[in-house]
Amino acid sequence: MDEQDWIIRELEQLFDSSRDYKQKALLKAAADLIREQKTRKEQLQGELDGTLWSPGNWRN
Repeated sequence: MDEQDWIIRELEQLFDSSRDYKQKALLKAAADLIREQKTRKEQLQGELDGTLWSPGNWRN
């Protein structure tokens, strides 16, 4: 489990225990933002790996 998964789990626990609508909305938005960042990070890592292993992109 990485840091992002831990943070998302903690935010979800706080969401479940909260009774305040505004707080729940903020916690959900924060968890959604972290999930989106994680997805984008994985996509960029894949793009970088693909670029590094493509001989057509190698320059002397």
